[in-house]
Amino acid sequence: MAEYQFLPRQELQRLFDRLRTAGFHCIAPQVRDGAIVYDTLADAAALPQGQHDRQAAGSYRLERDDSARCFAWANGPQALKPLTFAPRESLWRAEQGADFTPAALHDLPTAVLGVRACDLAALQIHDLHFRNNDPYYAARRERLFLVAVNCSHPAETCFCVSTGDGPEAQSGFDLVLDELDDGYIVRSGTPVGGAILRDLYLEPAGAAQREAAQQQNAAAVAHQTRTLPGRNLRDTLFARLEHAHWDDVAARCLSCGNCTAVCPTCFCHSERDEPALDGRSSVHYRQWDSCFTEGHSYIHGIVIRAETKFRYRQWLTHKLGSWHDQYGRSGCVGCGRCISWCPAAIDITAEAAALCGS
Repeated sequence: MAEYQFLPRQELQRLFDRLRTAGFHCIAPQVRDGAIVYDTLADAAALPQGQHDRQAAGSYRLERDDSARCFAWANGPQALKPLTFAPRESLWRAEQGADFTPAALHDLPTAVLGVRACDLAALQIHDLHFRNNDPYYAARRERLFLVAVNCSHPAETCFCVSTGDGPEAQSGFDLVLDELDDGYIVRSGTPVGGAILRDLYLEPAGAAQREAAQQQNAAAVAHQTRTLPGRNLRDTLFARLEHAHWDDVAARCLSCGNCTAVCPTCFCHSERDEPALDGRSSVHYRQWDSCFTEGHSYIHGIVIRAETKFRYRQWLTHKLGSWHDQYGRSGCVGCGRCISWCPAAIDITAEAAALCGS
C-alpha cells in the first residue's frame, strides 16, 4: 500500500511547481461566472478558497466564508470529459487533388488537480469506449496526470454512494489528497505519481490526521440522501417502455440537452464537413451532440424520436439500462450534475424511482 504523507496547506504551491517542472501543464478548479470550473492554473492562491456550492434541483449557487479550504465543494458543470473528448475538433482535412490529411495532435502533458471520484469513474467508462478506437482521445488520455481530491462536502444533489463511485476515490488517480483544515494527506496511485510525491520530501501523515480523514469520508457518505432504486435497472426499465410516467416527464422536459452536456459520461456526437468557400478544401469536424436534439435521430427524412418523451426515454434507458450490456455497468456515476443544471429541475433519481416503483 502506498504511504500516506502530509502536505501542509501553506506548501501546496510546491505540488504545482513540481508538476510544472516535470513538464505538465496544470489545470485546476477556479471560480468563473458564478461556478467552479477547470482551467489553466499555476498559482495555488487562485484556487477557490472558502467557496462552497449549494446545489438543488435546477439550482447551483456559490457561497464564500473565511475557511482556508480550497476543495470544500462537490463539483461544477464540467468534469474531465472536455479534456479528453473535445467539445469540437477537426479529424481530417481534404484538399482537391490530394489525400486526406489527419488532424495533428498538439496536446501537452496535462496535470488536473481536484478530480472527484465520480469523474474518475466516468473516465474509466470513456476509456472502455474510446481508448482503443479513437487516436485523438487516446493521445490526450495518455498525457493526463490526475490528482484526485476526496469529496468532503457532497452537494444535496449527489448520489455517488448509491452508484458505488464515491465519494472516496479508490483507483484511476496518480495522486489522491484528503483535505484537512491544516493541509493534505497525500497518497500515490501510480509509479509516476509516486515519483512526484517522493520529490516533495514530505513527512508521513500522523495517526490523528488519518483518523480525521476517515471520519470526514464517513460523514460525506452519511450526508447523501438521494439514491437510485438499484445499480442495474436494465430489465426493469425495458419492461416499462410504455409506462405513463414518460408522458409526465415529457410535460416538464425542455429537450434542451443540458443534462447530456454536463454529464461526465454522455458521449453522443455529430460529424460534419465544412468546405472552404473556394471549394478546394474541406475540414471534417466532430462535435458534441445530444440524444435530446431532433437531428440526433434523423434518418433519411424521418425523425425517429420526434417527441420529447421518446428522447428522455432513450436517454434514461440507455444510461441506466443498456450500458450494462455495453460496459458492464450503469452509465451514471451519481455526480448529480444533471439534476442541478436542469432548468426544469428534473431529478433522475426521482424519475427512476417513479418508473421502477410500479
